[in-house]
Amino acid sequence: MAETHKKILFKYYSDYLEETVSETMWAEIVDLEKGLFKLDNIPFFGALIATDDLFYAELDEKEERLVYQKTIESSGNSIVQILILEKDFDKEIIIEKLKALNCLSESLNDTFLAVEIARETDYSIVRSVLNEYETLSVFEFAEPCLSEKHRADLLKN
Repeated sequence: MAETHKKILFKYYSDYLEETVSETMWAEIVDLEKGLFKLDNIPFFGALIATDDLFYAELDEKEERLVYQKTIESSGNSIVQILILEKDFDKEIIIEKLKALNCLSESLNDTFLAVEIARETDYSIVRSVLNEYETLSVFEFAEPCLSEKHRADLLKN
């Protein structure tokens, strides 16, 4: 069976953790010789990249693996991070609410989620749900990677 994916190392500063982090994510091989890949993971800590973005990675001798260098083309998808503040809040409630709006989530633990907002989703609707929970102090959210399309959604309302 042909290899279709590679694990790529991403290194970047995380505002959430307030330090430089390394995160390994799966990427679909687009052109191995040219170092082109398409992200097949939801980033947790705020890399400036979203699912399905096309990017360039190269082999790092010191790391002994492929390391992300730059994003070549945005997919139009966005990534939002959610930090749950309310004790005993069932994160499944927000996961299901976001899923109904065409947004997939991945949990790092009981209080931290990374959410993918698909390009075709109207982000202003998602944002109003997020704002509602933030106003109630259930959670805080951050927008480390908001596509131009989703920024435009916010401006038209």
